[in-house]
This record gives sequence, C-alpha cells and structure tokens, in this order.
Amino acid sequence: MDAGARIEQTLDEALRSAERQDCPPLLAHAMRYSVFPGGARIRPRLTLAVAKACGDSQPAMANAGAAAIEFLHCASLVHDDLPCFDDADIRRGKPSVHKAYGEPIAVLAGDALIVLAFETLAEAAARQPQRLGALIGVVGAAVGSRGGIVAGQAWESEPAIDCQLYHQAKTGALFAGATMAGAAAAGVPHHGWRRLGEKLGEAFQIADDIRDVASTAEELGKPCGQDAAHFRPNYALAHGLGPAVAHLDELVLEAIASIPACPGRSELGTLIGLTAKSFLPEGLQRRAA
Repeated sequence: MDAGARIEQTLDEALRSAERQDCPPLLAHAMRYSVFPGGARIRPRLTLAVAKACGDSQPAMANAGAAAIEFLHCASLVHDDLPCFDDADIRRGKPSVHKAYGEPIAVLAGDALIVLAFETLAEAAARQPQRLGALIGVVGAAVGSRGGIVAGQAWESEPAIDCQLYHQAKTGALFAGATMAGAAAAGVPHHGWRRLGEKLGEAFQIADDIRDVASTAEELGKPCGQDAAHFRPNYALAHGLGPAVAHLDELVLEAIASIPACPGRSELGTLIGLTAKSFLPEGLQRRAA
C-alpha cells in the first residue's frame, strides 16, 4: 500500500471509530467534512517518508503518527477559518466548516479532531507501547502553547508579532512534529530530525506567502490576500516574488542537507526535492520567477 492509501485508510478508520461511539450526528459529519477530501497531505506523507527512511519497523505506529499529524493540521484549519480569526468562507474549494455547520459545531469539530489525534496514537500503541511516550511528546509539542500551533495562532492577537517565533509556531512546528513523529514511530532517536522539519516548514511558509500574494482563490481553494488584509507578516510582500522563490529554493536545499544519517537518506532527499516542487503550482512558479 502506498503512502497516500495508508494515510486515507487510517484517517477513515479513526473517524469511523469516533462516529460509532455515540457521537452527535452533526459533529460527526463536520469532523469528516473537515478531513475529506483532503489537500496534498504533505505533513503525514513526510511522517511516513521519515519512518520509511528509518526502517519503518512498525507501520501501524507510523500510520497513527501520520494520521495524528493530519488531524491536528485539519483542526488548525477549522479554527483558523473562524470569524474570530481569518473569517474565511472557503477552504479546499468548498464552504469552510463554520459556513457549512455553524460556528459552535466548527469549534467543537476542531476540538474533537485534536482529541482524536491522541486517541489514534494510543490505540495504535498496543504492540509497541514503549514508543507511545515519545510520540505523544512530539505531537503535543507541535500543537501546544510552547511554540506549537496554538502559540502561532495566539501571536496574531499580540500587539506586536515576533515574526520568527510566529512562523516557527504557525507552520514550522507541525512540520517538525511530522519528521520527528516518523522517527519516533520507527523506534529511533527523533530529536535529530527537528531541523529537517523546521527547514521544510519555513520553506512551506514562504511558499504560502507567495501563494497568498500571487495566486487566486480558484487556484488555492481558499481566499487570497489574507496576510495583507489582516496585517500579518508576509515574505513575498516584504521582499518581492522573485527573491521569495529564490529563498524557497535555498531552504529546500538546506532541508535536504540536514537529513540525519539513516538507511534511506538518499531516497528521502530525492523525495523531498520532488515534493518541494509541488509547494507552488507550475504556473505560479513561472509567474513569480
């Protein structure tokens, strides 16, 4: 089974389990609506790629780690779109969750996906319980108040934004969590994998800045121009599209160079290089060059 199929199957099975256990129907529908159909699944694919490079000795743990990362990502999107934050009407080419189900259910759906991420890890750990502690620590740090997604969202409410901390938390933390979760699921030391995730997160943030400036809502499946509208830092706005694309390329090379020694290091580097090309649509790359 390829990585994409592993991710979709694990997400679906976890949601089915959540739906069976007396979950209110609207909440169940909103949770599934938040996750399917998904985007590129870049973060969970990264988790599985790192696990594979490290031997992938327990695929069920890697699958759970990848699903947990994606559930957290989807939860962050649901909350990010709420009127109290971006007030976005569209996500992934369809009405955002609060537009489809109302604000109360959207808040609860995001909360439930966060909990489901950790439930998924716990249920997969029956055969390898010794790996659960590391995975929970990695995933919790990626989403928490100490430099995780919550911190990233909270920076937007501060009177002044520390741009480096903001981007590390809003984007880089979950990428770092994805790489470290892959290593932890494979049963190898995970701390050395942080830099790879942080570099890829920084690259993805630059790409997101470029898309926000130079793309269209139809291309992205969500509103554009949000950074300017909400007075948020944006590399492409500050430095121009050409320099932003050049910086993106530099960050990808730095990410590949940072891959720790492992059996699949060369293959992983090639995969990252190919994946990075999808950060920007081909037409947008030509336009930004």
